[in-house]
Order: sequence, then C-alpha cells, then structure tokens
Amino acid sequence: MATRPQRLTSRRAPPKILFILLLIIVPICLLGVFTYGQKISYFLRPLWDHPPPPFQRIPHYYAENVSMEHLCRLHGWSILPQPRRVYDAVIFSNELDMLEIRWRELYPYVTKFVILESGTTFTGIPKPLFFASNRAQYAFAEGKIVHDTISGRVANRGSHDDPFKLESEQRVAMNGLLRRSGISYGDLLIMSDTDEIPSPHTLKLLQWCDGIPPVMHLELRHYMYSFEFPVDYSSWRATAHIYGAKTQYRHSRQTDLIFSDAGWHCSFCFRRIREFIFKMTAYSHADRVKRKDYLSNQRIQRLICHGEDLFDMLPEEYTFQELIKKLGPIPHSASAVHLPAYVIANAEKFKFLLPGGCERSPD
Repeated sequence: MATRPQRLTSRRAPPKILFILLLIIVPICLLGVFTYGQKISYFLRPLWDHPPPPFQRIPHYYAENVSMEHLCRLHGWSILPQPRRVYDAVIFSNELDMLEIRWRELYPYVTKFVILESGTTFTGIPKPLFFASNRAQYAFAEGKIVHDTISGRVANRGSHDDPFKLESEQRVAMNGLLRRSGISYGDLLIMSDTDEIPSPHTLKLLQWCDGIPPVMHLELRHYMYSFEFPVDYSSWRATAHIYGAKTQYRHSRQTDLIFSDAGWHCSFCFRRIREFIFKMTAYSHADRVKRKDYLSNQRIQRLICHGEDLFDMLPEEYTFQELIKKLGPIPHSASAVHLPAYVIANAEKFKFLLPGGCERSPD
C-alpha cells in the first residue's frame, strides 16, 4: 500500500508590517513614560497606593454671642479659671503677606510668636532672610516676637540631598528655639506652616477649655492661589499641643484625632509672580518643576487666574472617584464669607486674595 507523501509545512515569516509597527510603537511608549511618567503614576495611584488610616473627627461647635463656658461644654470639656498661654511656632520662608494676616488674626490670643528662618531653602539654595529684612512690617507684634535664624546647609552642585531631610533639620532647630522662648509645660503650642492659619475662635476655644486632647490635628479649609479657589478640607498637618516633655516640632501625622473646620490653609497665596517662582524652586517638592517654561511669568499668571495646577500634575488621590472629581481647574468661588477678618477689613490691600483679584504683579 502506497504511503501518503508527507505534507511539507513551513512557518510563515512575520509580516514586515509587524516589525515596522513595533519600531514605531515601542519608542513612542518609552517616550510617553519618560515624559508623562509622573502623570501616569498619579493616575494609577489608586492601584498601587493605599490611603492612611482615617482620622477620628472631633466636632467643632461655634457661633457668635455664645458663651465660652457653653462652647466648652458642647465639646465635652469644662472651662478653665484662666486661659492657657499660647505659643505659635512657624518656620518661615517668604510668605510675608500670609504671616501678616496670621499674626493679625491671632494676636489677641498668642503669648509669643516664635519664628525661625534659615539662610537656605529646603532644597539647599541660599536665600535672603525675608523676615529679618521686612521686620518693620510686623511692628504691631514686636513685643511678642521670638525670632532666630540658622545658617542652613547649602547643597553641593549636582548633589541629590533629600529636601525633606534639610526641612527636618530646620524643624529640629525649632525645638531649641521654643525652649529658649520661655514655653512651659501645659502651655498651648500651635505647630503649622505660615500659610496654615487656625481661626481665632479655634485658638480661643483651645486656650480656655479644660480637657482638650494633648495632641490633635487641625482640619483647615484648603485654598489655592487665593480665597477665590477653595479646594476641599484635606489640609491636616497643622497641630495643637499641650506642651510637655515629649513634645517635638513636627509637620507629620502625630495622632488620629483631628479638630474639624479649624481655620484656613492658603497655598501659593502670593502677591507677586516672583514669589511664586521662588517657592516653586525652593520648597520640598521643587522636583516638580520639570521644564524651564514652568517658571514663565505669563504661564504662571494664566494658571493662577484659571485655577490650574502650576506643575501640570494630576490630583493626589487614593480612589479613581476622587481623582476624576478633581480633574481640571479648581472652580471659582464668588464668596468672601468666613474668611480672615483682617483680609476683609483691608480688602483693597489684599484684593489679590479675594474673588476677581487674580492678576499679580511680576515684581
């Protein structure tokens, strides 16, 4: 019986078009990852990162013409026979207007304004001592000011010093200044950045009420560029402490307790474009300046007025729902209600912080 001849099979060579497509697609993908890697990472953050444990929120009761005794009782606290002494401590960079607003708002309640500034930025760049050279602007608070400077540390050219490490060194120096300021155990200490401002009624409540937690974060309403652009209530790093032996000046999570709706956090709320540029290149996230044109006066002015991100970044969120909700510009607000009283009383001076005042001076 004749055998069937074996059928010869040969593999087809991959079509040339496939190689051509790979040669086109692979470099484009690599270029996209290199160019937009940060955006891709932030967009996919809900997949690779987890949110920190939720805070335990302390309700905040306040209304005008209500006695302090009643307000303390509403929070489950009692009233002290005398108010606590209050120390307000900030590490200062260049937020001259925000410092003036902060101190004007808190002046009636604060015993000492403790302020430390460095001769270098958190990124190791030499900088002027802005407070020292503008101290006359704060003459109204002169008797309460405890000010000191440190030389800082200049980063070596081409070095990759961690800016958060340099920032931490300045916060350690603040501990020594606080001790020299005369603070005592049992005093109230506010730790926050200059632009994280507790409301006066928050400070008065914590000053007068007995039984408050020894450490709690302050939930602040977050604004960007001015009070025209409210973002959310995500600002939590400010803290209030009953000063004790273990108190250390920090700007990180220190407890699970947070006091609700306790003030304002106005980020990048500067009068002049050059102040924006200084902060963009000086603070701990200066690596977000990816290109020189990010520092263009015209670009910065346009983004301020539109409520768009200076660093062209996606929102830092842990769920796709929150991320998508915050995509795009921050919506404008026409409300100037429940803002710092000093801003409203001096509306012409601070019009750049109010609705409709987005135009900034370049100098």
